[in-house]
Amino acid sequence: MNRYGNYVLAIASLSLGLLLAAPALAASLTQVNRSEWTAGVNLPSYLQMFIYVPNKLASKPPILVSPHSCGNSASGQFSGLPKFVSEADAQGYIIIYPDNPGQNCWDVGSNAALKRDGGGDTHGVALMVKYALTKYSADASRVYIAGGSSGGMMTQAMLALYPDIFRAGMSRAGVPAGCWAAGYDPGQQWSGSCAGGNTTKTAQEWGDLVRNMNPGYSGHRPRVQLVHGDADTTISYKNMGEAIKEWTNVLGLPTTPTSTDKYSAIASYNRQFWKNDCGYNVLEAWTSPGGSHSMKYEETDILKFMGLVAGSTSDPEPDCNGDAGVPSTGGASGSGGATGAGGTSGARDGGRDVGREVNPNTGGVQGSGGGSGSGGAQDSGGSSGRGGAAGSGGRSGSGGSGVQGGASGRGGSSGSGGTSATGGTSSTGGAAGSGGSAASGGSSGSGGDASGGAQSSGGSATQGGNSGSGGSSAVAGDTSAAGCSCAVGGHAGHSAATLAALLLAAMGLVFRRRRR
Repeated sequence: MNRYGNYVLAIASLSLGLLLAAPALAASLTQVNRSEWTAGVNLPSYLQMFIYVPNKLASKPPILVSPHSCGNSASGQFSGLPKFVSEADAQGYIIIYPDNPGQNCWDVGSNAALKRDGGGDTHGVALMVKYALTKYSADASRVYIAGGSSGGMMTQAMLALYPDIFRAGMSRAGVPAGCWAAGYDPGQQWSGSCAGGNTTKTAQEWGDLVRNMNPGYSGHRPRVQLVHGDADTTISYKNMGEAIKEWTNVLGLPTTPTSTDKYSAIASYNRQFWKNDCGYNVLEAWTSPGGSHSMKYEETDILKFMGLVAGSTSDPEPDCNGDAGVPSTGGASGSGGATGAGGTSGARDGGRDVGREVNPNTGGVQGSGGGSGSGGAQDSGGSSGRGGAAGSGGRSGSGGSGVQGGASGRGGSSGSGGTSATGGTSSTGGAAGSGGSAASGGSSGSGGDASGGAQSSGGSATQGGNSGSGGSSAVAGDTSAAGCSCAVGGHAGHSAATLAALLLAAMGLVFRRRRR
């Protein structure tokens, strides 16, 4: 081979090596067509399913369901909980992100929602799980759910209605299953009585309420992790005590905890633990002294509670006293890849309650201009001008409008979503007019109480931002690492194209020289 051939061979080998070293396209948040997961069931038209499937799945992957808070979105939940996603990549589990664009909160108060397979929001989430179990040959004995505020309410409702599907769940700033039915307003998906801590029952009454949701069920009951700040002014801390009464009764535990301790991670907690007859923790209650509504998720400890950490190949709570465990639940018909991506249109909180919960009775989030990491998406910054002073909120013009916390087209639009003084950061309320990217939204102490902007992060501490538009492929609240597939994949494709162009150019120079 002459020297020109050697040049060509050397350049080709080098270029091929560079191409092979180019990073693989990262997995992305993807929407699943309704026809694939609803199994023909008549469900609320707004329900949507998003899913994150890592590139390298475990041989029998666990499933984590992560419902968002009031006014947030699937894309906001995805970008705001990075540890959930990075551990999914490392451990090979699947994450399902339910979405309800156009709604204020999840419906966990109507008759349909509190009836097993009743055609409500809860039924839809169960069908999403069944679809993923079948589609990905997932592990039916390792299905979990974790959410905050409205997502925490959904968590406790799902544990009550579908104990045969879920092995464990974490509810942050939620309410007991069934509590939201008290004075439930379907227009706002809100219960003032329950949110205010005015719905109380005995432990037996709470337990009977749960058992009646699935009469005749006698199998394994999911273990529960409860987290709440005792200074929460949006969802009263009294609901923590009611939830403890409910789950101790359902799980057959004494009212006195087995042990207590003090613990500090992202926040400080006074913790209570209950062990079952076999010595395993099946109920935990974490109280954060002085903690507000929009606290960050303790992602590491949540994943540890569920056994979704390195080295875990089974659920950390073995079956006890002849419990048969969680039976296979089958799955919904239909398969195939999802078609949409990145979130939904519709602008709402973007930060999360985790921007905040929008209380329709006050028209704002208990006076918070941005939740703990609530970011300035649509309901951040308030409608037309003000973020809402602490404790005031205010309807239509202060602290968020009655339903969505921000007037249509505000709260995350260019230059809106909060005045320069309140409701958003540095007079924007959203990142570069996008409503809720990281480091935007309400900064710490602006626009409200302790939930007015967590640690200067744009979405809530755990939410990132809703990018002002529910997380569409062009949102500003998503980063390239956690946003839509187009943003993630573009970089790798560009690198490969560049290398290919360099290869062709080099080869052209060699052959041109040879012709001379």
